[in-house]
Amino acid sequence: MAFEALVPLTGSTKAAPVGATLVGALNEQELLSVTLILARKTALPNAVLEQPMDRRTFGDTYGADPANILLVEKFAYNKGLTVVETSAFKRRVILNGTVKAMNAAFNVQLQSYKNTKTGHTFRGRAGDISIAQELEGVVIGVLGLDTREVARAHFRMERRKKKKPAAPPPSTYTPLQVAALYGFPTGVDGTGQTIGIIELGGGFSPTDLATYFQSLGVTAPNVTAVSVDGGANTPGGDADGEVMLDIEVSGSIAPGANIAVYFAPNTDQGFIDAITDAAQDTTRNPSVISISWGGPEDSWTAQSQTAMNAALQDAAALGVTVTIAAGDNGSSDGEPGALHVDFPGSSPYALCCGGTTLVGSGSTITSEVVWNETASNEGATGGGVSAIFPLPTYQQSAGVPALPTNGFVGRGVPDVAGNADPVTGYSILVDGQSEVVGGTSAVAPLWAALVALLNQQLGKNVGYFNPTLYGFGESVFNDITSGNNDDSGLGYYTAGPGWDACSGFGSPDAAALLSALSSSVSSSAKSGT
Repeated sequence: MAFEALVPLTGSTKAAPVGATLVGALNEQELLSVTLILARKTALPNAVLEQPMDRRTFGDTYGADPANILLVEKFAYNKGLTVVETSAFKRRVILNGTVKAMNAAFNVQLQSYKNTKTGHTFRGRAGDISIAQELEGVVIGVLGLDTREVARAHFRMERRKKKKPAAPPPSTYTPLQVAALYGFPTGVDGTGQTIGIIELGGGFSPTDLATYFQSLGVTAPNVTAVSVDGGANTPGGDADGEVMLDIEVSGSIAPGANIAVYFAPNTDQGFIDAITDAAQDTTRNPSVISISWGGPEDSWTAQSQTAMNAALQDAAALGVTVTIAAGDNGSSDGEPGALHVDFPGSSPYALCCGGTTLVGSGSTITSEVVWNETASNEGATGGGVSAIFPLPTYQQSAGVPALPTNGFVGRGVPDVAGNADPVTGYSILVDGQSEVVGGTSAVAPLWAALVALLNQQLGKNVGYFNPTLYGFGESVFNDITSGNNDDSGLGYYTAGPGWDACSGFGSPDAAALLSALSSSVSSSAKSGT
């Protein structure tokens, strides 16, 4: 009979949840949803990424084979599962079914677990996912069976823990003041652009947003909440600091842009579906997406990394820039004693954003060094070398070091940097309370806002411009040459001239960057490309 023989899904091996207790078996009749990620019908070469494609051409050429979607539909019918959505362009099929049917279809044993620290309950599994032999090479990811949280928000708000708000430190800024220090364009406001923001929890208060933007003297941007996989704008929790930071930083710098906030569950399914939906959203059409969530590379399954990386590659091909935080836990990424980088920031298709400590006034920077306040428990910028992704072509001349453990020269992060130290943080409004917030979570929306301004000024999207930035090198950055992100006494990594694994090329010299991009656009126009 069809679909009877099973084979392990490559990269799906998962260990039993750590830091959680087994609650027991799930109700076999409980309904759940899974997302199947399908292979491209044609491989997407990196050479096409610097020339954005329209969604129709992209989907027709590099989407899923319709015949494979039909095969998955037949599989679903055979296993008693319901097809909820199919999309050749998104290479995605979403299926609903009972726990019993999912266990049988994918040869798993789903159980209920409880996080011993947070009390959060979730579905978990251990071992491999299996797929029907007919789907081997067709399905590259099965997401949503396991709903353990996969990412953390990269912001720092220690001052909220005090009974009374502390007075802001001497060197804190509004987002507009940080933009002025970096020389952001002043004759544009992001009009005609949409900034997409991915959130895996929390929410925003329209009243808080109106109050905040009014206090800065800027027109409040249009902010829309978009639900993905049942996620919703639900203010009132700890993650509100992340959501409000992202909106208030990007929205104050580019108030003319529309802001679409994609809320999704904090699972691999939710995270990947949110990126896919944002990149291929034909209603809101984001030109840049900001992501301030992530986790150590080794905390992800290979199938999730593959699916996420492919979603980011899709965004690049569609001319959408994706800015992603590098993490707030130094060169260990919160796993002391060893070097780790944060994913999805380590994807070669991300513009990975590291953190600095910024001191200045008006348009003059007095000093800027790598953010490392681990001695006072205020965090440090992520950065280092990927153990998963090979060195991309655009980094061949950047001097990315080898991993000291095995000599692997992988993708180096971050690419760029910006103010992130909570001690020199951003003044924002969260749940009715004024706060000073830092973290690389602030740098991703800072760069997203800059991209929106550049797009408006240039009259075209900069899109996937990692290769372009590496071609310009430190000439369009404030090169950070002092400091390190070592948080474990391992001696890694130290800033120096040019690119380094704790500040990238540095913070933006926006005037120089705009000038270089304008010259590049002008040269392309003259050559007819």
